[in-house]
Amino acid sequence: MAFKNIKKIFTYDGDDETKTFDEDEYYTVSKDNALKEADKSGNKMILLEPRAYSESVQIADHLKNRNSVVVNLKRVTSDQAKRIIDFLSGVVYAIAGSMQQIGVGIYLCTPKNVNVQGKITEDNEKRNNKRNQDEDLDW
Repeated sequence: MAFKNIKKIFTYDGDDETKTFDEDEYYTVSKDNALKEADKSGNKMILLEPRAYSESVQIADHLKNRNSVVVNLKRVTSDQAKRIIDFLSGVVYAIAGSMQQIGVGIYLCTPKNVNVQGKITEDNEKRNNKRNQDEDLDW
């Protein structure tokens, strides 16, 4: 009798349906008290200023819940900022999202369901372009 039960466990009879995974299942996050249910709607823009590397997990949770996040890294040291950016780069890659620098120490992280159009240029690029244009006029 015990042999028949074991045999059922290890044999495949072909009657079971194979489960296909929907893309939405990869974004599910375990219930966490740090995130409110209202934040899980997937259409919010979250603004965060982490003060420690440990807060990067909260940013990742917002991204996994399909919320866009603007991260201001001006309150952390440069070493912590590098670690946070490295971590968030991995998170964004894993969810097929994107990350753009929108200012000095300020990054926009978006999940796959958000399209970002346009690009913000830095002040240094503007100054360099102006200098190049001035040099062309001297010729």
